[in-house]
Amino acid sequence: MIPFSLREVVAALDRLYPQQTASSWDRVGLVSGDPDQPISLVHFAVDPTLAVIDEARAAGADLLVTHHPLLLRGVHSVATTSAKGAAVAALIVNNIALYAAHTNADVASPGVCDALAEACGLVEVGPLEVVDGIAHGRVGSLTRPLRLREFVEHLDAGLPRAVGGIRVAGPADALVSRVAVVGGAGDGFLDAVTASGADVYVTADLRHHPALEAREEARGGTPYLVDAGHWATEWLWLRSARAELLRELSGRGSSLNTDISTLRTDPWDFLIGAAASDGSSDITGGTP
Repeated sequence: MIPFSLREVVAALDRLYPQQTASSWDRVGLVSGDPDQPISLVHFAVDPTLAVIDEARAAGADLLVTHHPLLLRGVHSVATTSAKGAAVAALIVNNIALYAAHTNADVASPGVCDALAEACGLVEVGPLEVVDGIAHGRVGSLTRPLRLREFVEHLDAGLPRAVGGIRVAGPADALVSRVAVVGGAGDGFLDAVTASGADVYVTADLRHHPALEAREEARGGTPYLVDAGHWATEWLWLRSARAELLRELSGRGSSLNTDISTLRTDPWDFLIGAAASDGSSDITGGTP
């Protein structure tokens, strides 16, 4: 069978994740590659790291689709003395095209937030917030109320392993039934979560001050906070992206193989000194 051209695959990806829905600061779409080159194998990953590019090369991939952009911020050199320069060189030398779907995949339906909502076991899912006609985040209900610890343990079973694990703010035995989710960094949506009436908020990269203020405003009640890690909450989307791309290209009379990265690109390697989860507020081993 005749392989797809990069132009055809990019057009399908653009239909799934329209570039105009990306945030104004974002840099999405085709990063490298010849639109006329044939594409036989697409490799999906969260981050376009050097290790991921090498993994894609070893797999025989012609196209690497990532969630995070390689060139989000401006660069003045792509010399191989820098990591970004080495990445660009590796892509070009190995004839691997690169495509990024970032904030446009966050707001897509199905997209990053839908994959996280599914991992949480939510039903009756809708947007958390709609801004300028674009739906951000998701909020839905569990099929039955769960204790907070039980809910997080269920979520943990569906997430890839990461060193940081899952951080939770809230009483372990509290009952929760309504859940809001935002994949990746989500403390900018804390007000929307409160307005949604969610019992718990699943996201990542919760900074100290916004998280502390949210818990203070809640006076110990809802919404409880679950920080499940940036990479882990977005990795879930890769399976959805693969399935949606294959669906979009089905029936075209061409062949396309796909695979998903097995590399953990979460940057942390080990954890030391985590406090016991017994609710203790004692400080030992130093002063804050």
